[in-house]
Amino acid sequence: MSCIFCKIIKGEIPSLKLFESEKTLAFLDIGPLSKGHSLIIPKFHGAKLHDIPDDQLAEVLSVTKKIALAQGVQNYNILQNNGRIAHQEVDHVHFHLIPKPNETEGLGITWPTKEANKGELAKLVEEIRSKM
Repeated sequence: MSCIFCKIIKGEIPSLKLFESEKTLAFLDIGPLSKGHSLIIPKFHGAKLHDIPDDQLAEVLSVTKKIALAQGVQNYNILQNNGRIAHQEVDHVHFHLIPKPNETEGLGITWPTKEANKGELAKLVEEIRSKM
């Protein structure tokens, strides 16, 4: 495979490893947005979240939490992107733990909310529920 994260998992590319288990690997990002920016990945290869079996995702958030606690961060973002237009750069599911120590470091985002039609939201809820 040409997946950079699969190569890191196999040890073909070195990493600054924070945690490793049978299903999960966590390491420091080499292009961090802030000190302690970490990547937490399932070892199972899949490009998007829905490509990963549930059992392979089971410990990802608990490992992310442990890393946040170990760093003592008070403010941070957990980010997981799916698809190019959603800013995914590596086609292997990964979660970013990005400490936000101040206004200028860490993840900077805007949140352009829109006015929602309550009737359309109610229809959408029913549509989503019926497919779950």
